[in-house]
Amino acid sequence: MPIAKTKKVLSHVLADYGMLIVLLLLCVFFSVATIIQQHPTGAEAGRRLAAEIREQFPQARVIIVARGNREDVEFATALANELEADDLEVVDAVTGKPTDVRPALEELSEKGARLDVVASTEQAAAKWEFLYNLSETFPNLRDTKVVVPRSYWKSRFLDTDNLLNNVASKASIFAIIAVGMTMVIITGGIDLSVGSLIALTSVTTAMVIRDGFGGPSASWIGMTIGCLMGIGVGGLIGFFSGTMTTAFGIAPFVVTLAVMSISRGFAMIISNNQAIDAVPQTFSWLSMGKLLGVPNSVVIMILLYILAHVLMSQTVLGRYIYAVGGNREAARLSGVPVKRVLLFVYTLCGALAGLGGALEAAKLASGSPLYGNMYELYVIAAVVVGGTSLAGGEGKILNSLIGALIIAVIQTGMNQMYIESNWQLVVMGSLILAAVLVDMLKKRGWRATFSR
Repeated sequence: MPIAKTKKVLSHVLADYGMLIVLLLLCVFFSVATIIQQHPTGAEAGRRLAAEIREQFPQARVIIVARGNREDVEFATALANELEADDLEVVDAVTGKPTDVRPALEELSEKGARLDVVASTEQAAAKWEFLYNLSETFPNLRDTKVVVPRSYWKSRFLDTDNLLNNVASKASIFAIIAVGMTMVIITGGIDLSVGSLIALTSVTTAMVIRDGFGGPSASWIGMTIGCLMGIGVGGLIGFFSGTMTTAFGIAPFVVTLAVMSISRGFAMIISNNQAIDAVPQTFSWLSMGKLLGVPNSVVIMILLYILAHVLMSQTVLGRYIYAVGGNREAARLSGVPVKRVLLFVYTLCGALAGLGGALEAAKLASGSPLYGNMYELYVIAAVVVGGTSLAGGEGKILNSLIGALIIAVIQTGMNQMYIESNWQLVVMGSLILAAVLVDMLKKRGWRATFSR
């Protein structure tokens, strides 16, 4: 293949799948960087050790010895159940202190009974000297093997719970708000208030449930109305921001910066600077419940992205949004209702921030004026990293989903590498700057930029 054609193909691949490739590379990096040696405990350790004993000693007579704490008791119970299910003979199962375990071994040794395996936890075998030197302490048990669960290497990042409950759930909040933020930025605007709106709408949701529907005893109707009120408050404030921008010509940066402060202030005032946690336990189902093993917040996110993709790619309104961002004056002269389009995107962005606030309240079982701190940074980072131009007129909704996943992967990965929060802020800020720089260089051209 000629070099020119190869470059063209590579350019198209990077343009269409570049962010997806970056996401995959980040997943690979954090998967490798978070590999640690795992020492199984509790019931998991018992089941693992049962499989090893079954394989190595198929006709074994086994005594189980372990410490008396909860994890070791669970280990002993699971191990005994598994061995008995495999028709192996469990002579005894003793949990407690060394003074409880040693007499049982002494009795077996004195009787001269056949004993093939002493199954124990790694911690007990390491600390109890009489297990470590079994053949010397109990000569009649010199042919008995002491076995413990094997340690293994595993990536913390690739743990199923981490991928679902940390990466996916965290990305879902960013991604839901990023739907509205993408449309705002495509029109050439920006909304800095979304983080504060999460705080205000989470407080609103929790207060409506507490004060209007009985708090912990609230029904699903009450919880639904509380969520709708939170979404409505977010939409109203978004409409206000859009009105200030369209009716008075105030720059979106200034309007939403002011609204960010106002919203956070109202959240603190109406909550009296306290978290509102008088909500039903079942309220967490909205965010943490699962449909076919997938958290509900992720299901909501997927549905929203399908609808938003259709809106932006298949409807007149979607074309209007791109037209306003591409050239506002030309769009107006072409008959595009510019002001109504701007009101729509800011209202939608506020309403989706309200939905994010309701999901956050459900996830944490409370509303708080402290929620949403720095979320505007993460959401804008997701949109910009996804390739939406801050100059307006260019961007794809689905790419913002990839951007949100990249942000969640980086955050979760850094947490699991124990990188402190201050450095995480440095990384996020640098990521936004790098994304904007790449966008600028693409528009101007690399050669044109560096030849000046």
